[in-house]
Amino acid sequence: MYWMLLPYRRYFEFSGRSRRKEYWMFTLFGFLVNVAIAIVFGRTTYTAMGWYVGANTQLNGLGDALSGLFALVNLIPGLAVWIRRLHDIDRSGWWALLIFLPILGWFALFVFACLDGTRGSNRFGPDPKNPYEVDVFQ
Repeated sequence: MYWMLLPYRRYFEFSGRSRRKEYWMFTLFGFLVNVAIAIVFGRTTYTAMGWYVGANTQLNGLGDALSGLFALVNLIPGLAVWIRRLHDIDRSGWWALLIFLPILGWFALFVFACLDGTRGSNRFGPDPKNPYEVDVFQ
């Protein structure tokens, strides 16, 4: 639970580095909250198209407002943790603009999110896995 809520404590902190664990746990927390909102306030509809039956959850009223409010609250910490995650792999935060490049950009950002951070300090700060490590050859 600590890792899920850590980006809220570092709300406007765009500098520094974030581990994969912090990023993915924050993403999981957002997913779980959205699933809970859909279960409590959603209405499932089914659509038959030939042999395929699709299911869709529609939010109405309070559920729609809660989902929108949660997305708005998560906008800044989500962007901040994403930029810090890019810093952890020694990339500039400007790489986040790949989100506007459909499919290829999304795939690249997914790969970046899965990569292990650089070991030791980099230009964005100390290693979040071992912040007290001292590099004698620097």
